Amino acid sequence: MKTIQNASFAVVSAMFLTLVGIRAQDKPANDAPQAEESKEVVSPEEQKYIDMLSNINWEKSSEGKVGTYATIKIPEEYLYTGGPGTITLLEHNGNLTSGDELGYITPKDFSWFAVFEFENCGYVKDDEKNALDADKIMEQMQEGQEQANKQLKKMGMPELQLLGWHTPPFYNPETKNLEWAIRLRGEDGTESINYKTKLLGRRGVMDVVLVCDESQMATVVPEYQKLIAGYQFVSDQSYAAFTKGDKIAEYGLTGLIVGGGLLAAAKSGLLVKLWKPIAAGVVILFAAIKRLLGRKTQA
Repeated sequence: MKTIQNASFAVVSAMFLTLVGIRAQDKPANDAPQAEESKEVVSPEEQKYIDMLSNINWEKSSEGKVGTYATIKIPEEYLYTGGPGTITLLEHNGNLTSGDELGYITPKDFSWFAVFEFENCGYVKDDEKNALDADKIMEQMQEGQEQANKQLKKMGMPELQLLGWHTPPFYNPETKNLEWAIRLRGEDGTESINYKTKLLGRRGVMDVVLVCDESQMATVVPEYQKLIAGYQFVSDQSYAAFTKGDKIAEYGLTGLIVGGGLLAAAKSGLLVKLWKPIAAGVVILFAAIKRLLGRKTQA
């Protein structure tokens, strides 16, 4: 995440919070300038994003609910919204949504974001943890993206090209976290990284997608992993709470990476759920926010 001097960050944060209608907390009065101080002309497209952000229900507590499945700690310098806000944000940025998206967390400068979505697939056995074939998995994912692009084209939305791994898949048997990162390119040539985390639970898996620019990875991923450490399933939804008789997923760790819906489709002959990366369709949003929040602030 971009490093900002404390004074400048306070100014930027306070102006943003005023803009979206959230009162800044614990800020000295002289560090909370009003939004009127920004005299830049706002384009209609930028104003559309500002209006959309203003109508999002941003959590003001230190802990957010991720549906009924889990909670996530919200550090002071971050913003979090639940399902309705998440869907609004994604759709405004040209992403396919399923209606199952449960949470969206971002630093207050909107320099990157992560999205939470629960897959009600059942208990996923991790007996493939030592047998993940990254090359084979990538081939399957690229085939899945071809199918997703057909749907995007029908909807008049930009297609995406899956370029390959940024970080091959790896599994932590202690935390039950499966992680990997893929490189994407949009039709306009813009490249981005989707860093995926699958948090295994008793009745399914919490899918978390981190979206940022590739140049940010070295600094953003450690910050993101700190956030994920603040995620916790409620007691009866944890992986350890599995009880005999609970639903077992039809696929394992490889299926989670490729897209469990595609595997189910192969068995049923129906495309139940397209594997869908989240596009980095946030360039306009970043530009609008940074302009309005004083991108050229001084340290």
